[in-house]
Amino acid sequence: MKRLGLRMRLTLLYGGLFFLAGSALLWITYLMTARSVSQKFVKVIGGPQGSTPPSGDVVFKAAQAEMEQRAGAVLDESLRWSVSAMVLIGIVAVVIGYLVADRALRPLNKVTETAQRLSESTLHERIALEGPQDEVKRLADTFDAMLGRLHRVFDAQRRFIANASHELRTPLAINRTVLEVSLEEPEASPDLKALARALLGTNARYERLIEGLLLLAQSEQELGTRKPVQVERVVQTALELTAVKRDITVHQDLRPVVVEGDPLFLERCVFNLLENALKYNVRGGRVWVTLREEYGGAAFTVENTGPVISPFEVDDLFEPFRRNGDRVQSGRGAGLGLSIVRAIAEAHGGTVSAQPRHEGGLSVTVRLPLTP
Repeated sequence: MKRLGLRMRLTLLYGGLFFLAGSALLWITYLMTARSVSQKFVKVIGGPQGSTPPSGDVVFKAAQAEMEQRAGAVLDESLRWSVSAMVLIGIVAVVIGYLVADRALRPLNKVTETAQRLSESTLHERIALEGPQDEVKRLADTFDAMLGRLHRVFDAQRRFIANASHELRTPLAINRTVLEVSLEEPEASPDLKALARALLGTNARYERLIEGLLLLAQSEQELGTRKPVQVERVVQTALELTAVKRDITVHQDLRPVVVEGDPLFLERCVFNLLENALKYNVRGGRVWVTLREEYGGAAFTVENTGPVISPFEVDDLFEPFRRNGDRVQSGRGAGLGLSIVRAIAEAHGGTVSAQPRHEGGLSVTVRLPLTP
């Protein structure tokens, strides 16, 4: 059962308290009126309450009965009018209570709307609630202070990524150039060339690792570019880039789907899935690539043959530096492919899931919302 909102709960509370207090007041008023009428009735009759009239006085008995009847009718009519007035005023009180609750909760609604609107690129905005220093004002000021701290943290993170991108790539690029030049040196000895090739391979591995880490950090941030993207063309481009392994048979089932996002990040997401499907496969294996629209979103699935994966190890594959549940220790990859895929999917408001195949291999599905 869906729970009522705070405004409606406050309205029902106001209305319930009013009807409770009104009912108590009405009951007390009725008892006091009945007691007063009874006392006046005794005075008019001319004797103590409950005394027996003189015998044979028929006129006295008739007058007493008529006055009792009129007194009861007055009390009943007064009760009916009082109940009707209380119900009418109660309805008005409920309406007024709803308006008062709406006005009282308006600052909270402003805080909620601001929180829903804010994102990583709009952390400079503030609620700036005006008014007395009450509980809601303190809440808004605390929220503004938290936004200021978050803004500074995200700015520092962006600067760190930019600095790390420059400071880490530059020396590796210099090392690669020096090693490549040494390999082209005709007077270099075979041992020196063998060492240069080994160092060049190690340097390339570190370049891939740093590139993956930087891409992972960037993809976990908010998207800076959002435009309609035809996912079918992105998948076809990624397939052309990964078509070097001819011993793997690729089956395609692509349907036109348009999503909103960053084309470069989406291409990297698709490329990583295809590269993993080809890299962690068996000789003469197969890869199935499907793109379709389902449940109001785009579903991109890459399924491949390969070694058997335990269902308990699937979640670990999306963690950085993990591959098939084991810590990465070889040069086959940096262990960041699926981590980048998950970060890109979540940055686009989507999800990613994986299921092991009984015959061996993995089936990974990325779901993204369609373009509004």
